[in-house]
Amino acid sequence: MAKIRFGDILGPDRQDAEDDATRAETVRRGFWKTFRAAARHIPFSEDVAAAYFCAFDSATPIRVRATLLGALAYFVLPIDAVPDFLVGIGFADDATVLMTALTLLRGHIRPVHYEAAKQVLAGEKPA
Repeated sequence: MAKIRFGDILGPDRQDAEDDATRAETVRRGFWKTFRAAARHIPFSEDVAAAYFCAFDSATPIRVRATLLGALAYFVLPIDAVPDFLVGIGFADDATVLMTALTLLRGHIRPVHYEAAKQVLAGEKPA
């Protein structure tokens, strides 16, 4: 059996700025529409919205931002392991990916990110 390297599964060890920029733009364009459609199916929606703000915070370490953007991009893209249009279970895989990322990176999501998430969930524009 051939030896599997880190980059074969999780991508190259070096972050490609162009890929990160593309992923960030995908998340920016589709996040809120997808979030509003899925929020009632995700019991930790405030955490997901806070992760969005953390991912776009320039004070967040680049590897954390890249990981959060990857998880959020998976959430936004309609084509994944379980199609999102399947009512009730369509967002289950997305929620699993998001929860895993949140569990691993929770220490980087600061109170200011949660405050912005609370404002958005209350229908206000974040400061």
